[in-house]
Amino acid sequence: MTTIPFFFQNTKSGKKEPFQPKDPNSVTIYSCGPTVYNFAHIGNIRSFLFVDVLRRALLLGGYKLNQSMNITDIDDKIIKESIKQNVSVEEFTKPWTDAFFKDLETLQVQKLEHYPKATESIDDMVTLVETLQSNGLAYERDGNVYFSIQKFNQYGELSKIDVSGMKSGIRYDADEYEKDDVRDFVLWKNQKTKEEKCWHTRIGMGRPGWHLECSAMIRKIYGTGIDIHTGGIDLLFPHHENEFAQSVGAYPEETFVGTWLHCEHLLVDGEKMSKSKGNFYTLRDILNKGFEPRAIRFHLISAHYRSKLNFSLGKLEESKVALDRIQNTIFRLLELNPSVDPNPNDWNQIHFTDPEIQTLDSDFLNAIADDLNVPKALATLYEFVRLVNQSLDQTQKENADEFFKQCLGFFYKINSLFAVFSFEKQKETLDGISEDWILDQIANRKLAKQNKDFATADNIRKELEKIGILLTDTKEGNTTWKKAQ
Repeated sequence: MTTIPFFFQNTKSGKKEPFQPKDPNSVTIYSCGPTVYNFAHIGNIRSFLFVDVLRRALLLGGYKLNQSMNITDIDDKIIKESIKQNVSVEEFTKPWTDAFFKDLETLQVQKLEHYPKATESIDDMVTLVETLQSNGLAYERDGNVYFSIQKFNQYGELSKIDVSGMKSGIRYDADEYEKDDVRDFVLWKNQKTKEEKCWHTRIGMGRPGWHLECSAMIRKIYGTGIDIHTGGIDLLFPHHENEFAQSVGAYPEETFVGTWLHCEHLLVDGEKMSKSKGNFYTLRDILNKGFEPRAIRFHLISAHYRSKLNFSLGKLEESKVALDRIQNTIFRLLELNPSVDPNPNDWNQIHFTDPEIQTLDSDFLNAIADDLNVPKALATLYEFVRLVNQSLDQTQKENADEFFKQCLGFFYKINSLFAVFSFEKQKETLDGISEDWILDQIANRKLAKQNKDFATADNIRKELEKIGILLTDTKEGNTTWKKAQ
């Protein structure tokens, strides 16, 4: 199999490096997943979409993948809420786990090979703690087991945090703590109250600390280190630094992670997302405002993963407009009835013969291979859309049928990365007006009403009436349409 060379900005080295997996044809990836105690917010969603773009890009590059994302179903917050609601940890986390997978499905996120749960990996965590103890890097106090940072001289290498001023013997029992504080962190927690979920193990009765979980699950799935580890930039310290310390401390003869990739923060209206500021959104919040999943996905993947993304409803609307323009070009192509396989065995092996599409194909692949440069890939897409529209407007193009067939094929290839386009023909409903267009107008009217822009909402209704489409608002808040008699 032919693979294309990738370059990634490795967080550990701070440099853009050629990507060299241990197996030249196959890549192992581990990504930090959700802590299932509530709906994921759109900052989390952006990070999960980054993982999906990485996966799709590597598949386009010709690699086979063995990829994992963990489900953290035991931690301080989960225990607190399960006790508060008087349900088991398993009962509490199940609906939130289901909601997470529903969000991924809604946004066309590909399924991974593994979704390990923390609660199903306790024996592996105990083994890791025992290994650290035998290596002299872990110690016990009052039934808790801690990692000794001072005994691991590589601590701080990943996050570049300064440990010179740390105070010896100060410990953290909480799963999460301040980003600028360095203390020995807990590996295994003794049961504090009889209501707490716990396990009877060789190292005592208790439960794992949050940082321990990922290191153990990577070991459980892969038996050794991995090629790529991803997560949000907020996880770099302390979580990933502690993961690095645990895994390298336990197995110093192995390379734990070849390449670390971190997705930057998402801002909302230029500010950090916060419930107190009223700018906190889950995916369901955005869907309830009338936006389609494809527009949300398109917006959240449009910026480079290492750049902050400034989310706003206005910018999301701009993304929807841009997406609709591209979709309309695809609809124009589909009217020509070209026949193309949308699911070839390997897009990497497809070679276009038209020189203009060949150049664009090369530009597109080079963009995603250059540290997942999605903005540059989008620039190529927009250039391609311009070419297709110009060609559709000119009926004299030589070998037009073959050219447009290749154009549709290239759209399919692009969509294998973006996963936002439809390749079904529009349904004609009234004098050449499609049902999809009518539903878009209804969605725009609903959004205008939610924003208290009643003048725009009324204008949309009147414009639809002019072309013979009547709207009816139901008591439930929905809108139906019909042709005027």
